[in-house]
Amino acid sequence: MPEYIYNSSFVLLGISLAIGLLIGIERGWKQRSAGDGKRIAGLRTYGLAGLAGGCSAIMLPFIGEPATGLLFLGFALAISMAYINRKQDSEDAGITGLVSLLLTYMLGMLAALEQVELAASAAIVTALLLRYKEMLHSWLHQLEDQELKAGLQLLLISIVLLPVLPDQGYGPWQVLNPYEIWWMVVLIAGISFIGYFAMKFAGTDKGIMLTALSAGLASSTALTLHFSRLARDQASLQRQLSAGILIACGTMFPRVLLVATLINPAILSLLWLPMTVMTLVIFIIAALLWRTRKLDQPTSLTRLLNPLELKSAVFFGALLVVILLLGELMQELFGDAGIYALALVSGIADVDPINLTLSRMSLGETQASVAVTGIVLAACSNSLVKSLMAVSIAGKAMLINVLGPLALAVVCGLASISVI
Repeated sequence: MPEYIYNSSFVLLGISLAIGLLIGIERGWKQRSAGDGKRIAGLRTYGLAGLAGGCSAIMLPFIGEPATGLLFLGFALAISMAYINRKQDSEDAGITGLVSLLLTYMLGMLAALEQVELAASAAIVTALLLRYKEMLHSWLHQLEDQELKAGLQLLLISIVLLPVLPDQGYGPWQVLNPYEIWWMVVLIAGISFIGYFAMKFAGTDKGIMLTALSAGLASSTALTLHFSRLARDQASLQRQLSAGILIACGTMFPRVLLVATLINPAILSLLWLPMTVMTLVIFIIAALLWRTRKLDQPTSLTRLLNPLELKSAVFFGALLVVILLLGELMQELFGDAGIYALALVSGIADVDPINLTLSRMSLGETQASVAVTGIVLAACSNSLVKSLMAVSIAGKAMLINVLGPLALAVVCGLASISVI
C-alpha cells in the first residue's frame, strides 16, 4: 500500500484504534455474559490500549525514546496492578488478558510508526489465537510425547541447522553441497510429518483408506508391512487391506512427482505422464477391490508410527550423499546406462534419495529425459519390491490383489516413457 496513505497522524491513530477494537471485540465476545464491572478489560479498554500505543508512537519524535519507554512501563505497571487486584477475587490464574493488552498497546505503536501491514497482520493472528482457545487446547491434549519430540526435531533440522550450512559444492565433481543435501532431508522429513498429523487429527476411525492415503505421504513401505501382517491374520479383511496397500503405493507416485518438481520445475513436463499413468492404474484396481470387500466384518485400523526421528534423517542424508557420489561416478564411467542401473538398485530400498539425486542432477549436465527415466525405474523397482514383500508375508492371496496390480502399473509406467 502506498506510504502517502499513512502520512496523516489521524489516519495512523485511527488504525491503532481499529487494531485495539479488533482484539477487543474477541475479548468482549468471550466475556459477554459477565456483567458491567465484572470484566477486567473489554472492547473499550482494548480500543483505548491500541490508541494509547499509537499516541505514544506519535509523541516519540517530541519526547524521545527513553520517555516513550517509560510510558510503556507505566502502562504495563498500571494494568498489571489491576490484574493483581482482580485476580484476588477470581479463581482464574491465567494472564492471557494481561498479555493481550500489552500486545495491543505495542501493535498500536507499531501501526503509528507506519508499519501498518505488519501491525494489522499481527493483530489478526492475535485475535485468531484468542478466539480458538478451546481448539488449540484440544490439540495440545491430543499431542503425545513422541509427536512433540518429532516436532522439535523438525524445527532443529530446519530452522536451526539448515541456515548455518554452507551453500557451496565440495568433494569430487563439487557435487556435495551441504545446504542442498540438508534441505532435501528437511523436505522429506516435512512431508512425512505432515502426512502423520493429517491422519492423526482426521482420526484413524475413518478406516483403512484414510490411513493408507496418509501413509502414502509418509512411508508406503511401512504400511505395506503392517497391512500384510493384518491380512495374514485376518483373512476376511484381505480385500480391504489389499486396497489400502495399493492406495498407499499409488500415493507414492504423486509424492515423487511433487518432490522432483520442487527441485526442478522443468522436469514436470516429462515426469507427469508416467507418474499419472501408474497412479491411475493402481487407484482404479484399488477401487474395484474396495467395492467387492466383505461388509459383514469390522474394519481393522492401523496407526502409522511417527516417521520423524533425527537419526533417521541423518541416515537419509548419508544415503543421499552416497547416491550423489555414485550417480556422478556411474555417469562418468558408463554414461546414461550407469544412472539407470543405479536407479534400479536404489529403488529397492527407497525412492526418495534417488529421486532427489536425479532431480538435482537434471539441473546440471544430466539430460532431463535421462533423469525422468531413472526416477521411473526407481519407482517401478520399489513397487515390485513392496509387492513381493506383501506376498511373502500374507501369502498367495496377495499375488492377485497386490502383485498383479503393481506389476501392471510398472508395465504401463515403463511403456509411457517411450512417448516422452
